[in-house]
Amino acid sequence: MKRKFKIYVYPHKKNHPFAHTLLPVSFEPSGNYASESYLKKLLVASHFITKSSSEADLFFLPFSIARLRHDRRVDVGGIADFIQRYVYEIMQDYPFWNRSGGADHFYVACHSAGRSAMNKAEEVKLSAIQVVCSASYFLSGYVAHKDVCLPQIWPRKGDPPGIYSSQRSKLAFFAGTMNSPVRERLLQLWGNDSEISVFNGRLSVQYSEALLSSRFCLHVKGFEVNTARIADAIFYGCVPVIIANHYDLPFTDILNWKKFSLVVATLDIPHLRDILKALTLDKYLEMHQNLLAVRMHFQWHTKPRDYDAFHMVLYEIWLRRNVVRPPLPQDSQF
Repeated sequence: MKRKFKIYVYPHKKNHPFAHTLLPVSFEPSGNYASESYLKKLLVASHFITKSSSEADLFFLPFSIARLRHDRRVDVGGIADFIQRYVYEIMQDYPFWNRSGGADHFYVACHSAGRSAMNKAEEVKLSAIQVVCSASYFLSGYVAHKDVCLPQIWPRKGDPPGIYSSQRSKLAFFAGTMNSPVRERLLQLWGNDSEISVFNGRLSVQYSEALLSSRFCLHVKGFEVNTARIADAIFYGCVPVIIANHYDLPFTDILNWKKFSLVVATLDIPHLRDILKALTLDKYLEMHQNLLAVRMHFQWHTKPRDYDAFHMVLYEIWLRRNVVRPPLPQDSQF
């Protein structure tokens, strides 16, 4: 992939009225939805980009959902209209979309607003590769194996902490807003338990300390199936327990999640302690070691490193590059 993969980005000038959403950010991304900005910024500066459309494997639609939702001219309610206009202009100005019906195009979105962004651009939803954090089999707009799950990663500086499994005194930990029936059920059943710590609102300890002192960290579906909690747990060496039905987990084409995490059906929340305690110590230690081995795949870096989040996401996109595209009459340079 690193030798052969080529991506064409639709160009836009710095004085474009929406340059802030069509061009990569100039600052280092941060926050809960940083994955979208990181991928775009690193991609545009990488050797994967080509200015020759004839050698491109895929075409990138560079609009940023995260930036659009904060633009007062657009706001969340106007994103679908903006995308509709943008794709129409692309169809009119360039020949690339029409030759494949958009099947060799992709866009990136981490915020849940991306779920409705294509409501007025069905051709994008049905044909293009959607690289999204809200990757759920339950959503009609998401098509597994065509689309890609973008891991939601809170950027952190430095190397992950080295904490041994023997130093983890708590069985399991979760903290978050009770914004879904699944989380409410978790709080109802385990909110006062001595082994499974479930917090609603302000924590009594530091978040990082709670992750470091727990053997298992719960990723529980909220408004969407995705949160940054899986990446948080992996960074702090806490085995993730995924309680989010229909979640198409990141890098499932590459990683065997059964080796370093547990997936628990929402109906099994009442049996959570029994499920966790049923694992033998040897099995837990094996999963913990496997977890430490995959941490490199869930980190963003200012300068990409082999096998980090940037290269893993690109590899998932690379696997979807083989679409039938008739050649253009002649190569076009823009």
